[in-house]
Amino acid sequence: MASIQRLYEIFQPEHYDLKIHVSREEKLITGTAVITGEAKQKDLALHQHDLTISSLKVDGEDVAFDMDRKNDQFTFESPKDGSVKIEVAYTAPLTDNMNGIYPSYYKENGEDKQVVSTQFETYFARQAFPSIDEPEAKATFELALSFDEKKGEVAISNTPEVKVEDGVHYFEKTVKMSTYLVAFAFGDFQSIETKTKSGIKVGVYATKAHPAKDMDFALDIAKRSIDFYEDYYQTPYPLAQSLQVALPDFSAGAMENWGMVTYREAYLLVDPDNTELSMKQVVATVIAHELAHQWFGDLVTMKWWDELWLNESFANMMEFVCIDAIEPDWKIWESFNAKDAQAALKRDAVPGVQSVHVEVHHPEEIDALFDPAIVYAKGARLLVMVRSLIGDDALRKGLKAYFEKKAYGNASGDDLWDALGKASGQDIGAVMKTWLDQPGYPEIHVAVENGRVKVSQKPFVLGEKPANDNRRWAVPLAASVDGLPALLSEESLDLGDWEELKAASDGPFRLNVGNASHYIVSYDDEITAEQVEGLAQMSAIDQAQFLQNQLFLAQAGQVGIADILPVLPKLKGSDSALVQNFVYQVIGQAKVFAEAGSQLEKDLKAFAKTLSEDSYERLGFDKQASDSVSDELMRPVVISAALFGQNSQMQKDAHSRYASATSIEALAADGRTEVLQNELSNYNSQETFDEMVKAYVDTSNASLKRDLRAALVTSPEEGQLKTLVSYFMDASVIKPQDLRDWFGGVLANAKGKDMAWNFVTKNWGWLEDRLGGDMSFSSYITVMSRTLKTQAQLDAFNDFFTPKEDQPGIAREIIVDRVVIENRVKLVENQQADVAKALAGLVK
Repeated sequence: MASIQRLYEIFQPEHYDLKIHVSREEKLITGTAVITGEAKQKDLALHQHDLTISSLKVDGEDVAFDMDRKNDQFTFESPKDGSVKIEVAYTAPLTDNMNGIYPSYYKENGEDKQVVSTQFETYFARQAFPSIDEPEAKATFELALSFDEKKGEVAISNTPEVKVEDGVHYFEKTVKMSTYLVAFAFGDFQSIETKTKSGIKVGVYATKAHPAKDMDFALDIAKRSIDFYEDYYQTPYPLAQSLQVALPDFSAGAMENWGMVTYREAYLLVDPDNTELSMKQVVATVIAHELAHQWFGDLVTMKWWDELWLNESFANMMEFVCIDAIEPDWKIWESFNAKDAQAALKRDAVPGVQSVHVEVHHPEEIDALFDPAIVYAKGARLLVMVRSLIGDDALRKGLKAYFEKKAYGNASGDDLWDALGKASGQDIGAVMKTWLDQPGYPEIHVAVENGRVKVSQKPFVLGEKPANDNRRWAVPLAASVDGLPALLSEESLDLGDWEELKAASDGPFRLNVGNASHYIVSYDDEITAEQVEGLAQMSAIDQAQFLQNQLFLAQAGQVGIADILPVLPKLKGSDSALVQNFVYQVIGQAKVFAEAGSQLEKDLKAFAKTLSEDSYERLGFDKQASDSVSDELMRPVVISAALFGQNSQMQKDAHSRYASATSIEALAADGRTEVLQNELSNYNSQETFDEMVKAYVDTSNASLKRDLRAALVTSPEEGQLKTLVSYFMDASVIKPQDLRDWFGGVLANAKGKDMAWNFVTKNWGWLEDRLGGDMSFSSYITVMSRTLKTQAQLDAFNDFFTPKEDQPGIAREIIVDRVVIENRVKLVENQQADVAKALAGLVK
């Protein structure tokens, strides 16, 4: 695709005066934008999208213009270059695609209501006002906002409101910032607020459809996160306020608008009396992620979208650093290892996947960059690796210097490596170049040869290995023996005498201790046997890492899933949530081989029952005063395994909880998903199904909605699944932002797979129109790749998507996910018989 011209090269804005009026009734935006800046030439252009421009003046003179809708801009000739003032009057539609300025719909006490808010990342500010809509084009902004205001409604923006005059809300002038971070919202919001140690106002806003107490958790986490970051970064929070705003309709999880962060309701509001700890952790890390951006991304911003990873990877790491500091009992790094690290390893091993740093030539390519497993998870893992190499003191020192040098400006990855390198005395840039500019990661093989321990690296690939693949990485070895080389940069290395290393090792000999670096390790039979022998004595992170390595090697065909299953009974009694998570990740992988009703499926369920029954008997459904954090996090994992294993006691306990509850709303959050699933799977009735659908529609509790959705899609009744699919295009039941999860759930249900597939293929055009502008649209294809596993399904995927490979926003996703499905088809063909045999032996 041809590159576009960077408009910042020809006009550099300095300040915007924005007057925006929004009519919800007419679904119309009316505005004027007065932009002062430096014109580098007389031929100028500004970005716009779907704007109707009624007048254009430069330094007070009317100027003719030409609309270039193909390139999202309009062009004109300025009477002069140098300092100019451009005034544009325009109108634009108020749309429902959750980009630009858009309404969110909700019910309060049965009454239909709406709030209006903004979402300008990546390049949607141009839908709200004419601008140079590029990250490098930083300027200051003054907003005057009016709307068809009703009594009791409020308006908020990046900065505090200074006055309301004749129905117009005026906000303080912002600091210098990028267009994509401008934000405002208005409607019938309720709010609570507090102040940080340094006096920053922190607020939480939500619609009145929610109890006020649901905002308390977010306010506490936000306040403490800002306090933490001010200390950790040694750089003051640069604004007067930090508002957290929950929106009923929001396509992403959250957005780091400077001073006014917006969230999907599920990721901000928490019922303090009835929410699982795991969900509290999710909400806390999302808040900490967005607040990390207030410095890294907002104060200092990428120059162009090819450095998107610089924003997201850093914030993804810092969310865990922050929450670990303010809630140390949560052991939040275990969550990182169980989820983010696994997502990164799984995605990054597939041929065709993007590197962390990707060149972007055209705005339509930007959406393809938001691959969460790479830009967020892998990038974060690489930064965790850097942190482990240089230590926290050097990291903080380097960041302080980076912020001082680049504040209110733009930066690249090289600027960060330079700052961290000077702070640590290490050539961090040289190490990171091997990880950022090429996709994938290495498999480090460890073998005993003639009494010596040899390590070697080669690219780890799930799928057909590219010819002449000579990728190499600077790999932190982090061995269990002190004094060994810190990095493996060449193809192979001799680490020394095996007997000496074995004697000096802290436990069985192993690499990547702590699992901080982005690679997997394969060991020869002798070392593997030693690790299996000492598995029960290893730390939780080592046990989890052992299963992680074996799982990926199995998916690559180097070992068999059948070889891993017999190891699991050694770990079934673990009281570590991390270890239990990995045990059932192995079970989850084995489910791929299980056809509905097959003997393999019966044996796998029996095996899951055996693995989980002792833990279920200990934990049950009810919280105990003696529960550890690990117990709380393990409980839903163990209950889910007991449900899959058809544990009769669990089924009775779950049914009793459902039957005795006064309402679905009254069910305890711990194990609620499994209680609902159990009711549909083992005690199904149309009345129960209808009751759950009604509860989903009626509730404003986002966590309960999530649990109901997770349950309803598992219904064994085809008629009920058909009903769910009929709701996919009915926004009064399923909001567009939630449709992907509903679709993925029905697709994963053997009885609903064809229904879900047929829906998407028949309605792809509708999906593109409704959600195609969203950065996560390509994830609909990702969802398909997680469940398709037969040759016939692969053929159907290719028939439908191959003709769409010329579409830049989804092209890479199609290519990568085709390989994912091909790998799964081969895995089933090659290992199904062995898995069946292994399970039969384990359940005798």
